[in-house]
Amino acid sequence: MTADDVIDIFREAGAVMEGHFILTSGLRSPVFLQKARVFMHADKTEILCRALARKIREQVPGRIDYVVGPAIGGLIPAYETSRHLGVPAIWVEREGGVFRLRRFEIGKGARVVIVEDIVTTGLSIRETITCLRDLGAEVAAAACIIDRSAGKADVGVPLVALADYEVPAYHPDSLPPELAALPAVKPGSRNI
Repeated sequence: MTADDVIDIFREAGAVMEGHFILTSGLRSPVFLQKARVFMHADKTEILCRALARKIREQVPGRIDYVVGPAIGGLIPAYETSRHLGVPAIWVEREGGVFRLRRFEIGKGARVVIVEDIVTTGLSIRETITCLRDLGAEVAAAACIIDRSAGKADVGVPLVALADYEVPAYHPDSLPPELAALPAVKPGSRNI
């Protein structure tokens, strides 16, 4: 599956939105990828996550004990990718603003791959890595459907991206005039 194939699925689902968006990272962008519009279609989600699982198998050597998704955005792709990898899916969720593995136990030395929906700065993955390493897990890699940074985000482990799709992202103090002229919308889930 090519990056164009991935973006075509997002376009078919009406998930490539244009305007002035406040990203989960706090950065601003003229393009927002509303993955919920893709994930509401089980057939589209299966196609993407099957391809992501295949890419993980190709690029991550050794066993995988768990796929871990950061809540909220990583829940669906982690679950569906884990199904294709044949391993359990678990997730971290925020408690007091910090990711915790609240509903599950994980043994020391468990080998995990973190699966996220879309990466811009990689913050959610880095926070998930901290949580898992504190529990004694080995984070073999992270993976995502789309890497908006096109490989520039340092997540702290190898990152397997189904597609790179570089979209401009700006600090709120450095907006181009055409973007600053539009009302800002925050469609992400970070504060949920």
